[in-house]
Amino acid sequence: MNLSSSDRIEMEDAADTRPILIVPYMWIGDFVRGHTVVRVLKQRWPNRPVDLLVTSLCGPLVDYMPGVRAGIVWDLPRSRLALAKQRGLAAELRARDYGTALVLPRTWKAAIAPALAGIPERVGFFGEARFGLINRMRWGEKALPRFIDKNAALALPDGAPLPPEWPVPQLVVPLAETARWRRANGLGSGPAVALGPGSVGASKRWTYYPEAARLLIERGLDVWVVGGPGEKALAQEIVAATEGKARDLTGTDLRNGILAMAAASVAISNDSGLMHIAAAIGTPTMGIFGPTSPYLWAPLNDLAATVLQTKSKLPCQPCQRTVCTMNDHRCMRDITASEVADIAQRVMTQSSVR
Repeated sequence: MNLSSSDRIEMEDAADTRPILIVPYMWIGDFVRGHTVVRVLKQRWPNRPVDLLVTSLCGPLVDYMPGVRAGIVWDLPRSRLALAKQRGLAAELRARDYGTALVLPRTWKAAIAPALAGIPERVGFFGEARFGLINRMRWGEKALPRFIDKNAALALPDGAPLPPEWPVPQLVVPLAETARWRRANGLGSGPAVALGPGSVGASKRWTYYPEAARLLIERGLDVWVVGGPGEKALAQEIVAATEGKARDLTGTDLRNGILAMAAASVAISNDSGLMHIAAAIGTPTMGIFGPTSPYLWAPLNDLAATVLQTKSKLPCQPCQRTVCTMNDHRCMRDITASEVADIAQRVMTQSSVR
């Protein structure tokens, strides 16, 4: 495979119209990053439809992903193989007559339904010795530096070198839809900061969202708290700290979070799925990092600011742990509320000038 001067993956066969199925990772941030795989496939085969297997949680994301024909919504339990549900999914996939399936997760479970459906080409890494389930086995996953490299490499020919840069994920949210959403929620039309205080793993959660929200409101900005049901307590704490002026927009529908991130003037988030959503939309996004590495886990999309503590060098950082076990969470506690509020204001000023 050759790369053009613009680093685009070259088209292989415009006459090929066999549909392709992607079995992605189903965590929100990983699902968003999987759009890079879609874009690589569409560059190689512009006329092959691309579908995504998706959970009901991540389903709304598919509506905003260019190049995706359809999302196949199918919830499989996390704790078991659920063979009856796998057979039902296989029947659904067989009816869609896929020519190729890219199985991004390394598990047996992810590969069962494509194999039962008889999809002719089933591409994936060795994983859990998935001989037979994967019939276009790839090797060398451990040599690939980043999560995105491991995933997007499966969309390239076997053995092809990685491009200097991958296509970045995109979520395209119509302006009319965000305007309707603001009106429906009584949010007015003023500049707003969307806060994403949640994350998978307590160590990735920055401590001072309530104080930052208060400072931002004092500076004349609206503040929205965005997240799922697990962030409800955090949202209530932020609302209380601002004497009810911040808006709690947490809930069970991810579409609400997508539209909040699209409507906001700037997003401030931990290393989480909402950070990847905001960045893929193109909203100026501040990612707060402590225990995780921005090189490994930041969006491919440009961040308006990558916020890290710089007061002292911590030997444990980045630890990649979900719970802090040393240095009393200083990688996050040493990032102050005033610092984040100042950066947010600077980001908003810069984005309004462009």
